[in-house]
Amino acid sequence: MKYVKYLFIGIALLAFSFSTPIKKQFSGEQINNNKSPLLQKEDAKSIIDKVDKNMTSDTRISTTDMVIYGKRKNRTVRSKGYARGSNESFSEYLSPAKEKGTKMLKLEDKLWIYSPNTDRIIQLSGHMLKQSVMGSDLSYEDMMEDRELMDLYDAEIVGEETIDDRATWILELKAKVDDINYDKRKMWVDQQRYVPLKEELFAKSGQLLKKTIMTDVVQIQGRWYPRKINFKDMLKSGKGTDFVIVDVEFNPEIPDYIFSKASLKK
Repeated sequence: MKYVKYLFIGIALLAFSFSTPIKKQFSGEQINNNKSPLLQKEDAKSIIDKVDKNMTSDTRISTTDMVIYGKRKNRTVRSKGYARGSNESFSEYLSPAKEKGTKMLKLEDKLWIYSPNTDRIIQLSGHMLKQSVMGSDLSYEDMMEDRELMDLYDAEIVGEETIDDRATWILELKAKVDDINYDKRKMWVDQQRYVPLKEELFAKSGQLLKKTIMTDVVQIQGRWYPRKINFKDMLKSGKGTDFVIVDVEFNPEIPDYIFSKASLKK
């Protein structure tokens, strides 16, 4: 989910040094499930750190399409987004005409939305964060979590699987804090490109709540990055919501005023 957030509100939403190369350690052999739990956690952390290095940047500017599949017709909402770190992001809807000019600003744990139709700025909080973003499968609450995965979960490698001819590690993450939306998550990480190709998020009861599928992985500015993510709320029917990157720039200079409430009405 963290990656969807970067793709949607951050683009538009996981680096440390490693003593043992991951490829040398695992290439050509099955994961040994008899490893000590500590060693497995260290290996999983190294993989997640490398995923972070691909998926995140200090700043980013992007244009994205959010394709919302409806029962009768589909909608595509295009937006331009600016992000600095994981705590500051600003996005503006460019089309369709009905949504054009709507803006969102996230600073730390606060989220504001500006509507040109009412010329009002509203801060979302509490139950309002559970609402769907533009009728998509993504909630505002999904976009708000910005803590590092390893601060929230204990992680281990539980297996391997091939997805679309790509060898992946299966990582299982179990919550070690109480104030979190998903008690468990599973992540399938490409063993060569260190990009998550699939993720599943579970409730404490074990029920699968949400699923993401990442495809069209390409190299952008020297890093591997998925240009398309399908995000599916498993409690809803339908095909889910696609997030497609039209254009993205990593580590550009972004003026400070972009990440201010004043920018919402400019």
